[in-house]
Amino acid sequence: MKITHLLGIGALALTVSACTTNPITGRSSLQLANNSEILTMSAQEYRTTLGKSKVIKGTADAKKVVSVGSRIKSAAERYYQSIGRSADLANYSWEFNLIQSNELNAWCMPGGKVAVYTGILPITKNDNGLAVVMGHEVSHALAGHGNERISQAMVAQYGGAILGGSISNAQWANVFQQVYPIGSQVALLKYGRGQESEADEMGLYLMGMAGYDPREAIPFWSRMEAASKGARQPEFLSTHPNPETRISDINKDLPKALEYYKAAGGKI
Repeated sequence: MKITHLLGIGALALTVSACTTNPITGRSSLQLANNSEILTMSAQEYRTTLGKSKVIKGTADAKKVVSVGSRIKSAAERYYQSIGRSADLANYSWEFNLIQSNELNAWCMPGGKVAVYTGILPITKNDNGLAVVMGHEVSHALAGHGNERISQAMVAQYGGAILGGSISNAQWANVFQQVYPIGSQVALLKYGRGQESEADEMGLYLMGMAGYDPREAIPFWSRMEAASKGARQPEFLSTHPNPETRISDINKDLPKALEYYKAAGGKI
């Protein structure tokens, strides 16, 4: 069976219909895949991962993950509603879980399925630091970076076959697993540096909208870099911009982020 509903059927669809604009950053990206398919597979893989992990429930840290995540989620929903794009989040089914692991990592699957590893909590230190991490990861989902990465892989592997809508279920599933090698190694989710930079910017705005101080982003990323010195670089940082570029970009984005923070009741 061919997934003809999954992809565009012509060059016009590829260049126009499949072009998606991020309503927060204004960046455009090619997103060919059917989001409902992605959300279904993401939810299945999230359940599989939780089943294989030690999920922490009821502790102060676990409650903090849920609290910070819920505030960021609510801020995103308010923003999308304010610009008339609530439909973008209509099929999201948010979850926030803390997983026992020494890895300095966190991730968000398409559809709002979030996991934070206990290993990163000493680096976040407080709610603001955690909001930097969770805002960044939620931004990957909201920006459709999973769809974009899948689309890039499809074009690279199957080229003209995409134009004819002749991608099989097996090929689609194979591409999904390449982009999201779930099950045993969710930590290996890979995004390009442009996507990581966009998640930095968007996450900064989201944490401000949620009432968390975006100025805490710089000391957090400095702590992350320090924690990776002399050891294998955490996957969380592997495809991210270099430290100097990241700090420079954050400083450029801070004035706008602080406007959102002030509007949310934050003290400047």
